[in-house]
Amino acid sequence: MINTIILDLGKVLIDFDHLRAAERISNFCNKAPREIFDLFFISEATTLFEEGKITPEEFFRRVKETLDLRLEYQSFVPIWNDIFFLTATNRAVYSLANSLRANYQVTLLSNINVLHHEYLKQYFPVFNVFHRVFASYEMGMIKPDQNIYRKVLEELEAQPENVFYTDDRQELVDSAKGLGINSFLFTSPEQLKQDLASVGVTVN
Repeated sequence: MINTIILDLGKVLIDFDHLRAAERISNFCNKAPREIFDLFFISEATTLFEEGKITPEEFFRRVKETLDLRLEYQSFVPIWNDIFFLTATNRAVYSLANSLRANYQVTLLSNINVLHHEYLKQYFPVFNVFHRVFASYEMGMIKPDQNIYRKVLEELEAQPENVFYTDDRQELVDSAKGLGINSFLFTSPEQLKQDLASVGVTVN
């Protein structure tokens, strides 16, 4: 019997495009947008930032050093944050989560840094539908580390067999599945409804 539903944030409830920021940052250094993306959007510094292991200021210092960036922190932050947008898919998932919250414990688990989290809370009203929000930077670890799923289960006082989880990245789904959590790859709102129904979750 499923009593808890865990949703991912990025590419599920909100969309984003890192290249949007990389293109703007390229105006302040001698590197192309794709090179900027490869250097620090998927880097040790970004991982540490999402784990809450370094401060926003330290993260920026590393970015500035890596890219030889001609930009100050106060100007960098708005560029770093301006990557998010809502799609029809996102709105459909939000509506579905809202309809489920009356009968299920609806929870969010996201790999996210403090700057993005604070920005989204201010400009994108997607968090109010959840009973609990788990952010990687607050937990000190990121998906697919199985310890983050264990911690969420502990906090929610939930058994893995009673939990439904969806994410847009297969390796994260597989990690949770390894703990016995009913885990599904997110591809569309329609598929999400089918996956929920397959484990007995009533979808209106």
